[in-house]
This record gives sequence, C-alpha cells and structure tokens, in this order.
Amino acid sequence: MFFNSKKKEDAPAVQTPKPATGGSGGVIPFKAKNKTFSDEYFLLKTRIHSRLLDMVDLSLMDSLDRNVLKAQIRSLVTKIMETDERNAPLNLAERERLFSDIEDEVMGLGPLEPFLKDDTIADILVNTHKQIYVERFGKLELSESTFKDDSHLMRIIDKIVSSVGRRIDESSPMVDARLADGSRVNVIIPPLALDGPVMSIRRFGRDPLKLDDLIMLKAFTQPIGEILKGIVHCELNIIISGGTGSGKTTLLNCLSQFIPNTDRIISIEDAAELQLKQEHVVRLETRPSNIEGKGEVTARDLVRNSLRMRPDRIIVGEVRGSEAFDMLQAMNTGHDGSLTTIHANTPRDALMRIESMVSMANLDIPIEFMRRFIASAVHIIVQASRLSDGTRKVTSIQEITGMEGNVITTQEIFSFNATGLDEKGKVKGYFKFNGVRPRFVDKFAQYGIEVDRNIFNPDVVTEV
Repeated sequence: MFFNSKKKEDAPAVQTPKPATGGSGGVIPFKAKNKTFSDEYFLLKTRIHSRLLDMVDLSLMDSLDRNVLKAQIRSLVTKIMETDERNAPLNLAERERLFSDIEDEVMGLGPLEPFLKDDTIADILVNTHKQIYVERFGKLELSESTFKDDSHLMRIIDKIVSSVGRRIDESSPMVDARLADGSRVNVIIPPLALDGPVMSIRRFGRDPLKLDDLIMLKAFTQPIGEILKGIVHCELNIIISGGTGSGKTTLLNCLSQFIPNTDRIISIEDAAELQLKQEHVVRLETRPSNIEGKGEVTARDLVRNSLRMRPDRIIVGEVRGSEAFDMLQAMNTGHDGSLTTIHANTPRDALMRIESMVSMANLDIPIEFMRRFIASAVHIIVQASRLSDGTRKVTSIQEITGMEGNVITTQEIFSFNATGLDEKGKVKGYFKFNGVRPRFVDKFAQYGIEVDRNIFNPDVVTEV
C-alpha cells in the first residue's frame, strides 16, 4: 500500500493557522510578488506537504508507477484540503499550481522541476533561495520561481547529493554531483557562500547533439564536420579547448560518436556527464574524501589505473590538474585517438595550461623535454568559443607540427573570423580554411578516408 497503515488519529496533528483577514473581515487572497506566489502560498504548501508525508509510505514510492503515484498524491492533497485547509483562498488555477508543486516536491526537485523539463534551458543558477536564473539560447534571465527559504533549498541539495553517494555539510561545503539525466551539478554552501547555499546546474539534452545538429546550428560547416569526423576515426589525439560554457563537453560528446564500436573506451570524469553510445564503454568517476579525510580517488589515480584496463581509447572529461601528465603518457604509449577537454581561451593558451598542469605532478621535468613530450602526444587542438550573442562555434582547428628550438609549432587549418553584429545583435562572420595542407591528410589515406583537396582553398569562405 502507498498509504501508511497507521490510522488518521495516530498521525501527528497539523495545526492550521486561521486565514488572514483584511479590515472588512474578508479573506486576503494570495497576492503575487513579482509574478510569484506570496508567503501565504508557501506556508500553505509547506503545511500540506508536511501532512502528506505523515500519510504516505515513502519506502514504497520508488516501486510505484509514476502516473499511479501522481494520482495518489493528487487524491491525498485533495483530501487534506477538504479537511484541514477548507478555508484556503485558492482559485482553480492556483489549486492546479499547488497540485503540481507538491508533486514536484515529493517526486522531484521542487521549484527546479519545471526547468529540468524545459529542453531550451542550458543552465540553472540558484543564488540562495531568493533567485533562480536560467540560461536560454545563450542569454541569462531571472526566473519567477524561488525557494521558500534556505532550509528548503538545502533539502533539495541533499536530495541531489545523496542520490550519487556524496555529502555536503560545514566540514565539506563544496561538492560536484550529477542528476539522473547526466546534468552536472556544483554546490557551495556556508560558511564559504556568505549569503546562503548556491547551486549551479549545467544541463545536457536527453539525446546528445550530433554532427548534423551542430552544422544546422552553424557551429561549423559541413566540410569542417567531415574533417573532424576523419580526425577521430583515424585515431589522432585531440584536445578540445574553450572557455566556460563554450560547448566543450557537447563537442566532445559529438566527436565521440565517431569512435568505432570495436574500440574499448574508458571515460574518466569528476561527475559523469558524457553520453557515450558505443557498446564497449567503461565509465569511471572520481571520489572525494570521506568525513575522516580518507578514501579520495583523484582523476590522476583513475588515469593511471585505466592504463591497466587494456583501453583502446581514453576519454578524460576535463583535464585540470596533475592528471595531465598521465594523460599525455597514455597518448604517447599506444592509446591513440584519446580525447579530453581543457579550459583555455586560445590553442596557444591550451598548450601553456598543459605545461603548468604537468608541472603540478612535481616531477622536475626540464621545460624543453616537457614541450617535446606534449608535441609528440597531442596532434590536434580544437578551439570552441562562446560568442557575444550566446552562440557557440568552433573557431579554430590547429595541428601540432613539432618543435622549432624550444617552441611547440602549430599550423591553423581552419578558423572562424567575426566581422561584426547584424541588426538583431547576432554575430556575423565567416568560416574559412587557411590554405594549409594538414599532415594528417596522409593518415586519412591510410584509413581509406577520402578528402577533397579543394576544401583547403583559402578563397572559399562560408559566411554566417
């Protein structure tokens, strides 16, 4: 049974405050504040939610069909309103909103639930209980939803964090987690967050974008897409570079779709978010230390261990520390076709960041040897950028060609050049190849990949 077996009279009594009245003695309706419901609405919802939890058997909720559970919750809420809240001043629309909100509180993530159902939203940014910002089509906007208070927000945070076996409290006030759909979650709470709990959710679509989708969105052109597809297929080591929110993980997901099903793939992430569709995939995730400060498993530990697991390709969700050295070792020791992402504004900055991260391993490697090590391990750097209008584009593909003296040399195969804004504020520009014949064209031939040599013609440009 979904209902608790205890009788109604055994359940804890819920005291219902008398409805507020105006000067004439009439009931004050729920007034909107900035298009949101008032404090009275939150109090009513909290009372009904608390009464509902006394009446249901939470241990059976996961075993019930979602539609059956929604129907039973609606039935119980109706009974509670008829008995305990009969004087609640709700019209039909407000009653439906109440039903929906309580369903989200019991079955989902409360005020966040409508945003998680909206595929147009890419980011959900919770700035304490008072503000929820969302990003749509590359632009941030303040939503109408709020949490009741910080304790309400903390209940939702605990629900997210505990579902993936992690914890957050004053002794461990920062955590990375993920939602059931793979969306990435970062939370930071007091005493580090001065004004209250702060949560950031990076959404990922239920179905990862494919090459044709990115071409349609004008992230790059069809010829560039064919080049990227060939680069993955012929096992070149790729680093995807870009700033925050530039689409690095989306591009990594897209490129990973061209890895053959016959390859054994091992993915390593801080919070698992990649959506690999191949059959032979082993997914690994880092682990923070426990309450005693023990048991931490870092990305570097997992990269080292993956080398003993007979991988054909290693995919590191993001290189951000000393694991960069082990990743380069993997690329240099027979695991060609490996992919990773890195935060950097330009391909040259990406190389400098790799140098600094390798130095974190405290191996006292001479700088010249380190650069030769990087130049032999990495073949391609793909630069992703988020433009001023919120759109994401692949702005450069560079091939590492070796060393000249003490400098890693590269050649830019393709670039996107912005020329201005149109009347709607959209970035105008053009894609073009730079007239350079890449060295990897010879490797394409070894894998039977045909390339039209004319696509490298610098006179051919595609305007967007």
